Amino acid sequence: MQFANLGRTALKVSKLCLGTMNFGPETTEPDSFAMMDKALEVGINFFDTANGYGGKKGEGITEQILGRWFAQGNRREKIVLATKVYGTMGDGQNDRGCSAYQIRAACDASLRRMRTDRIDLYQMHHIDRTAPWDEVWQAMDQLVQQGKVLYVGSSNFAAWNIATANQEASRRHMLGLVSEQSKYSLITRNIELEVLPACKFYGVGVIPWSPLEGGLLGGVLAKETNSSRRVNERNKKRTDELRPQLQQWEDFCRELGHAPADVALAWMLANPVITAPIIGPRTMDQLTGSLRVFDIKLDDAAHKRLDEIWPGPGNQAPEAYAW
Repeated sequence: MQFANLGRTALKVSKLCLGTMNFGPETTEPDSFAMMDKALEVGINFFDTANGYGGKKGEGITEQILGRWFAQGNRREKIVLATKVYGTMGDGQNDRGCSAYQIRAACDASLRRMRTDRIDLYQMHHIDRTAPWDEVWQAMDQLVQQGKVLYVGSSNFAAWNIATANQEASRRHMLGLVSEQSKYSLITRNIELEVLPACKFYGVGVIPWSPLEGGLLGGVLAKETNSSRRVNERNKKRTDELRPQLQQWEDFCRELGHAPADVALAWMLANPVITAPIIGPRTMDQLTGSLRVFDIKLDDAAHKRLDEIWPGPGNQAPEAYAW
């Protein structure tokens, strides 16, 4: 397994991040335990979750699964644990967002559910436009001082949110954001315009979510032919809209001799701004299959062809987004 620094910190994390969003709703607890054990066995030390994962408002089902896994012993200190705050966790007026009240309450609740004394990376799941940065950073600083949180990150932030957050943190003599989770894939490349350059400038690690675009980059047409994929209406509509490009994509992956999902991850890992894409396996086969990505090296010709199939924002030349 390859490793990288988490943003401008000295902390080392694996170049793949295990996303746990399917643990509970899609994957049984025993299977979730087995996948987390396997992830550790193959060297994945970076686990990502959120207080809202699990499908039942306010219960933090996925965090509870992690907590019971930790309780088996000899696991917690082997991983870098990331979770998130923002989502609606109750029916009260203050049960969501990033107020100081909610940050502190949500952190304590996540710690209880996960049966741990600290969160290594505490991420704001979305920007809270009602919360002043002085309030946010004061609350986060208190958690850091108490040892409940080590690092703070963001998710789904615009570039100017990242810039503002870190400028305000610097004013308070705080480390600020060390990571950003954004949706990013060959299909969805809009963060190349401003978010990735902002992250590079501020030394913020990038942890992309949905690197396979909800499965569309995982060989959806071949699976469609084999009738082996569960297709919801939204994915079916997007598949139909993107069918010409998807056909070119899957044909090119066959020419390369690699599975489409592996090529999509290899393309992402070739970008030095990326810290670790989040893989969200439902099954053990999906988890172990992701490890093939480290055997793939895409040359300049392959990158050029991928830019032709999936152009970056504005259809500008690839060199406009050189990092």
